[in-house]
Amino acid sequence: MKTFGCRWFHGGVCIAVSSLLTLSGCWIGGEQIDFNVTYIPPNEFLLGPEDVLVVNVWRNQELSREVIIRPDGKISMPLIGDVQAAGMTSNVLAKRIADGLAEFMSNPTVSVQVKEVNSYYVYVLGEVSKPGKVPLKSYATVLQGISLAGGFTTFASRNKIHVLRVVPNGQGQPKQVQIPVPYEDIIQGKNSEGNFFLKAGDVIVVP
Repeated sequence: MKTFGCRWFHGGVCIAVSSLLTLSGCWIGGEQIDFNVTYIPPNEFLLGPEDVLVVNVWRNQELSREVIIRPDGKISMPLIGDVQAAGMTSNVLAKRIADGLAEFMSNPTVSVQVKEVNSYYVYVLGEVSKPGKVPLKSYATVLQGISLAGGFTTFASRNKIHVLRVVPNGQGQPKQVQIPVPYEDIIQGKNSEGNFFLKAGDVIVVP
């Protein structure tokens, strides 16, 4: 995992500058924002909106069902109502559902399977062949995301590529940071860490 600290850019949005630490942050409007990038794929998948899940309650077909995570990050279950699902692993969600059902039955056993992954996507804008939303079924790096968007057009400014990412500030409010992608250094093997893994909702901008 690599750290990206920031410096000022156009009234508050920051440009990230790589360092050798594992975590850093940037100051925007007098507050520090901590964020990180990684060139190692995550070992757990966090659920998100539009993912399709199969919830199985052992020996209870009436409570077992297929559900889709709503845009608000929740699913609806009988007896217990809405349950937060986005941002959790399937195992954590299964335990949360089981804890809720424990009020209505003895020792419920719940499993959650991911049937369809729809929440992992990025946007690629600018000088690429197929700009727009790019659905991803496995973890992808910045250059892989550009490749899935058809690659560069003739007019692409390859050394001005950056990724826009929304991260929480010190108060938990969303803020946008701008992370540069040193394309020429990456393809020459001088800065492989710049080709970091994308997070859902990232926006790759190719001027």
